[in-house]
Amino acid sequence: MPRRPSNPRLANIEDWRDGADADPGFVTALARGLEILRAFGRDDRYLGNGELAKRTGIPKSTVSRLTQTLTALGYLRYVDQLERYQLGPGVLALGYRYLAGNGVRDIAHPHMQALADSTDCSVALGAGDRSEMVYVDVCQGRGPLILRLDVGARIPMPVTSMGRAYLAGLTEADREAAFTRLKSHYGDDWPGLRKGLEEALKFYADHGYCMSEGDWNRDVASAGIPISLEGGAHVLAFNCGGSSLRLTRRVIERSIGPRLLELVRLVEHDLAGAPTGAPAGTPGFRPRDLGS
Repeated sequence: MPRRPSNPRLANIEDWRDGADADPGFVTALARGLEILRAFGRDDRYLGNGELAKRTGIPKSTVSRLTQTLTALGYLRYVDQLERYQLGPGVLALGYRYLAGNGVRDIAHPHMQALADSTDCSVALGAGDRSEMVYVDVCQGRGPLILRLDVGARIPMPVTSMGRAYLAGLTEADREAAFTRLKSHYGDDWPGLRKGLEEALKFYADHGYCMSEGDWNRDVASAGIPISLEGGAHVLAFNCGGSSLRLTRRVIERSIGPRLLELVRLVEHDLAGAPTGAPAGTPGFRPRDLGS
């Protein structure tokens, strides 16, 4: 079994520079190489050494050596005509191995799709990554949706139902570490965000799920719920969202929230190898029930 970091700070490192001071076993060169790969955003197809140095804070001469190494290993691809780099197939292989190794994704998918179809909403499964949530699976309903996000999409943690649910599912110690990381990331905006998170945690304690009513996108409302794996060592979160005109608070509390609770119950039973004895979702629920 992999050992836990000798210094607990390493479990929640936000910046590779912090790691060098946190533990003597921290390999700065490796951290820098991974930061190069992280520097590529969703809309970045090509980046040069100068832009990579600017984004990561790593000296350009060091970036040049790192990009050469990453290219040789297949994690980057150099485009001669542009004198820039793009992500290579090695990164894609790692991503697919993560998804394949995370058994909950395959087990949850049919239940997620059933919920998406019956509510005409978008249903997603996400993992926490620093100050954001990353979609690892998405199922779309047939109805009109405000946002159609794909696998790999990133959304802010403190203002989305998925992010709030993820934080609610953490242990108290891990949650405080996450709050410290978010405080560093958001700066002056943190006090207001923390207040909203504390309200979300109270709502979760009473209802078992979290909500976001236009907090991230004013046209979108959603509910989110965590799922705890490996005895709490790994936390993921589901969300179910759509147009705020359809998903009023009353609809979420009477329909979407309970459906998410049922979704987690079904997934947990399947993960444990126990027969569910029921289809994914509440029998008799139809899209038009959202307006009841």
